[in-house]
Amino acid sequence: MSDQHQGLVAPAAAAGRGASEVNHVSQLSQDLAHLCRSEEFCDVVLSVEGHRFSAHRAVLAARSEYFRALLFGGMKESREKEVTLTGAAVGPFRVLLQYIYTGQMSLVGLKEDTVLDMLGLAHQYGFTQLEEAVSQYLEAAVRAGNVCVIYDMARLYRQSALLDVCQSFMDKNAACRAAAPQLLHNQGVREVISRDSFCAAEVDIFRAVSRWTAANPELDSAQLLAAVRLPLVSMQDLVNVVRPSGVISPDAILDAIKTKVESRDRDLPYRGCLLPDENVCTPRHGAQTVRGDMRSFLLNGDTSAFDMERGFTRHAIDDACSDNCIEVRLGMPCIINHIKMLLWDKDMRSYSYYVEVSMDECDWVRVVNHSRYHCRSWQTLYFPPRVVRSIRVVGTNNTVNKMFHLVSLEASYCSRPEPTENGLIVPRENVATLQRSAMVIEGVSRSRNALLNGDTDKYDWDHGYTCHQLGSGSVVVQLGQPVLLDSMRMLLWDCDDRTYGYYIEVSTNQRDWTIVCDRSRSHCRSWQVVTFKRRPVVFIRIVGTRNSANEVFHCVHFECPAQCEVERHTDDPPAPEPAEDEPEDEQEGAAGPQTPGAVGGERRFSFELELPVEEAAAAVFGDQCEP
Repeated sequence: MSDQHQGLVAPAAAAGRGASEVNHVSQLSQDLAHLCRSEEFCDVVLSVEGHRFSAHRAVLAARSEYFRALLFGGMKESREKEVTLTGAAVGPFRVLLQYIYTGQMSLVGLKEDTVLDMLGLAHQYGFTQLEEAVSQYLEAAVRAGNVCVIYDMARLYRQSALLDVCQSFMDKNAACRAAAPQLLHNQGVREVISRDSFCAAEVDIFRAVSRWTAANPELDSAQLLAAVRLPLVSMQDLVNVVRPSGVISPDAILDAIKTKVESRDRDLPYRGCLLPDENVCTPRHGAQTVRGDMRSFLLNGDTSAFDMERGFTRHAIDDACSDNCIEVRLGMPCIINHIKMLLWDKDMRSYSYYVEVSMDECDWVRVVNHSRYHCRSWQTLYFPPRVVRSIRVVGTNNTVNKMFHLVSLEASYCSRPEPTENGLIVPRENVATLQRSAMVIEGVSRSRNALLNGDTDKYDWDHGYTCHQLGSGSVVVQLGQPVLLDSMRMLLWDCDDRTYGYYIEVSTNQRDWTIVCDRSRSHCRSWQVVTFKRRPVVFIRIVGTRNSANEVFHCVHFECPAQCEVERHTDDPPAPEPAEDEPEDEQEGAAGPQTPGAVGGERRFSFELELPVEEAAAAVFGDQCEP
């Protein structure tokens, strides 16, 4: 190939200065701006409110599908020298035309009305990026004086993110919005006051709607008035405020009184403050612990400095007295769907409990019921959104004594809750982790929770696995709280070609066990995926039944549900099948080249797995086991 066809190689110094890249976009923008201001090469005139703007068809068509269809789509405008545009104001269109040519616009220097008009023009002419940019600018510019007009514009142009910002602002300033709703469109007013999170006194909302209907007598206000929650208005205000206004029929007032008298408090359509993903169970938001012993610790935010004497709130567990509980009263009615709390977890004890919420501290709704399950450490709870003023936690069991201990309590509205079914989480991510409060309560290992630390690479003959002797004990994992599972995955020790047999049982109380997988007569190795019908699970018991190399069952990693996106040992050959003329029990006793936990495959051991994990590990590994 001749030198003239060879690619040039830039000198290192020049390359370091960026000389290999040519970027003259700013100059291009300036040249096009000059072209826009001059009338050179113009081939079309755009008429807006009588003002004439010279332009270039090719530029307009290249920048906008709207103008491409208008000027080159075969319509009469494609043949005319002057095209009249309707629905646009002169000032905003002049700014838009400059943007069409340069791709630049300074929103900060524009009046608010012009920015709002720009949102409409960008939507009308199909400038999607500009529409998004203007919408984001308006999100940051929302305030009490303009929220109504911005809200109506966002509704008109279907800007969902901008709508959310406006709604959130009006929710936080509901009392002010209820005092002055006149600027909103009929549909906008109805949407705003229909939200559970528009938390203002209902009588004030009624007064605001009455003023709106008086200011707009030509519009049908029936649907708007129907959005007022009359059962939330006090009896006195129904008689002295609503009835004299004449805008609500006597029958509707009587129906509201009937609902107030006959309905349970839990069934009333309360309004509450909505603070997404923010803990409202804090003194900063006015929350306080009103029942329980040692109340000062529960809401102080300290989840580490607690021991057997202090750092928690408690109550006595008494089956004969249902009033024993830990109760928190929020500073205001709040919409919540998520509670996170820390049970005292300095040892291996488990608790059972239920959680109830209320608005009047008389009529309680049970949103979580874990009274039949064993739970420990951090509890992550989800339930349908409710307006709540009080939260109480009632302990029903402690596996060590008759006291219920709670270290921390948080409540919030979670914008991305985990899926639930029948009150239990259906997890997508692995919950058999230390971060989710799972732990190994039976089994032998140099480290108690080696099975759950997520390490599937660093294991060998002596480290990185949990085991038990065949015919004695098992490996048991306790999850932090009950969840609904339908799959599991585990990694059997696979540093040689040995195979294992095992079965898996699950339980919610460590007394009643159900087998979900039986591979006791199979020849299994490396990664194992187990699926079964979805069911509540707290405890998982893995029982080894065979090892083709020795008398110990070894497991490196366990997870639930199965995280199948993690690939490992995909190229492993299938486990060997037993020879037809070779008894299976002889295969189980076959010694491998080396045995995990037993040097040279000669050391055999037996122990009771009821021992604490560290003591059992010492019995197996001797002096080599770390404390």
